[in-house]
Amino acid sequence: MAKLNINGKVRDVEVEADTPLLWVIREQVGLTGTKYGCGVAQCGACSVHFNGEVARSCSIPVGTVKASDRIVTIEGLSPNSSHPVQEAWLALDVPQCGYCQSGQIMAAAALLKKKPNPTDDDIDEAMSNICRCGTYQRIRAAVRMAAGARIAQASGASAPPKPDSRGGRS
Repeated sequence: MAKLNINGKVRDVEVEADTPLLWVIREQVGLTGTKYGCGVAQCGACSVHFNGEVARSCSIPVGTVKASDRIVTIEGLSPNSSHPVQEAWLALDVPQCGYCQSGQIMAAAALLKKKPNPTDDDIDEAMSNICRCGTYQRIRAAVRMAAGARIAQASGASAPPKPDSRGGRS
């Protein structure tokens, strides 16, 4: 039996030690926002936060996870999708098919926690998840928008204006 702290709730799960964390999150715990993409930690659809760092859950055997490790899934990022990255994703209509987006959002949130005002090079380096629809330009724009919103929140200023449907500022 494994004890896992997922989204702030300790859960006891009965699984083999070599079971990937992804399958425990989806099948035993029932949190299906984290997706299976490749199974070899290359695509990033299974990205979660593991002790504050973005990690590919398909490559983490449950037997290596300690009860004190903190796992955050897309469902635990914010209680009502109000995280600045989620809001930017919605404002810029980033997803096309949407399959990779939970992993993309988790990677972007981890980046902004480390680097609140990332450069384009920082974004390109951190956002290594694969998007088969090719929405990389919108992803980069959303990361920039979320960075601006986080900086505004921290300084007590109002957030930058949201783009209108044509990509301009309203």
